[in-house]
Amino acid sequence: MKASTAIFCAIAAAAAYSPALAKAADSDVVVLTKDNFDATAALPLSLIEFYAPWCGHCKNLAPEYEQAATELKPDVVLAKVDCTEEAEVCEKYDVKGYPTLKVFREGTATEYKGARKADGIVSYMKKQNLPPVSTLAADKVADFSTSDKVVIVGFFKDTTSKEYKEFEKVANAERDNFLFGATVDEAAAATHDVKAPAVVLFKMFDEAKTVFDGTLKKADLTTFIKTNSIPLMDDIGPENYATYVSSGLPIAYLFVGSDEDRKTVGSELESLAKEFKGKVQFVYIDGVKFGGHAKNLNVKESWPAFVIQEPEANRKFPFDQSKTITKAAIKSFVDDYVSGKIEPSLKSEAIPATNDEPVKVVVGKNYEDIVLNKKADVLLEIYAPWCGHCKALAPKYEELAKKIGSDKIVIAKMDGTENDLPPNTPFDIEGFPTIKLFKAGSNEIVDFNGDRSVEGFVSFLKEHATNGDSIDATSVAAEETTDGHEEL
Repeated sequence: MKASTAIFCAIAAAAAYSPALAKAADSDVVVLTKDNFDATAALPLSLIEFYAPWCGHCKNLAPEYEQAATELKPDVVLAKVDCTEEAEVCEKYDVKGYPTLKVFREGTATEYKGARKADGIVSYMKKQNLPPVSTLAADKVADFSTSDKVVIVGFFKDTTSKEYKEFEKVANAERDNFLFGATVDEAAAATHDVKAPAVVLFKMFDEAKTVFDGTLKKADLTTFIKTNSIPLMDDIGPENYATYVSSGLPIAYLFVGSDEDRKTVGSELESLAKEFKGKVQFVYIDGVKFGGHAKNLNVKESWPAFVIQEPEANRKFPFDQSKTITKAAIKSFVDDYVSGKIEPSLKSEAIPATNDEPVKVVVGKNYEDIVLNKKADVLLEIYAPWCGHCKALAPKYEELAKKIGSDKIVIAKMDGTENDLPPNTPFDIEGFPTIKLFKAGSNEIVDFNGDRSVEGFVSFLKEHATNGDSIDATSVAAEETTDGHEEL
């Protein structure tokens, strides 16, 4: 593939800059300090890692980053800066955690959104180093089509057509995720057995290429690409989970505990993955390694196991684990799911027989009755029994409920480890405690980020609750502040 002007400039700039590049022995990753950071950031394209030597995730990334740096040189410079030594640089770029990866173009930084494995870094940065649509001569299409795991090539009569414009819109929107090329050479279309206008998705798995057979509109082409760019039944993990979620399709997990599970149960289900393609994404997942995810999906840690998840809506449909997983049983289950015949699973403790304590107890099964009751403002704490900050908050929260709890303002709590939020809840639990106000009349949600004291809660409720004026603040004594938050 012919190098673009941008690539040529990047090579030239890197060569001119090379005497200042500080590299460790046997490493292609540039080591940055405040003295050489700006020069690297000013290159046409570079990727910079902000890290700390003690960070475990940084240590795991290091060999992948090194490999990517070697594969990408000299077109793209990969560099790193130690934030324990160069705090000023890291503060300038608002680094809040490690590792943080940022793409720099001539001094301007954007967040890196790719995977953190070598092949993912290489793929992502190759895309950054190309225009949204690469113009291809007929003899360059074959090489371009194998230049990444997934490549989309458009065959057009000219670049002024409405079909090309739609293709270009998709390329601009998806350039971080896929390589796009286009040709107006009639010989290229003939070589690949298509007639312009046409779009072909080339891939290094499954059937190697898929021809788009719909109307060349942005929405239809985007759906086609996202559906066909994922292997028929691949392993899912942290590095590719977001790819599956972004497709918008439900994920059907086969949790396996051994190679034997893959050979027996897995081989039976792979044909179903093809049958339900475009409706449900089938994946393998290591049950031993990701047993915690199984619990989040309401599946017991006993393998093999099967469950369908709708990530965006937080809906889970586990297959009955008392039954044997067979091709026929799973086909029937997925058929019923696609037909809307299966209700989602909702993890919930039993509804309390009595709920007359000052702090009302919310569980999965009574969440809508209490929290979404529009007659009252509801302050809900989602906690974990093991959370130290939650334990410290408990007596103050109890006192708050005793002082201001009423039929107009309800103070409530829910154990987030034993109860699911209902499907389509517009927030996720990212740490404990999570505290939110659900306003009377509208159920508008307001995050609580104030002082965790009786006085702090009262001030928040008087300002934000629909019935805030009903609170008698004079009866509330000042309390000491209790702060803190424990991440999941």
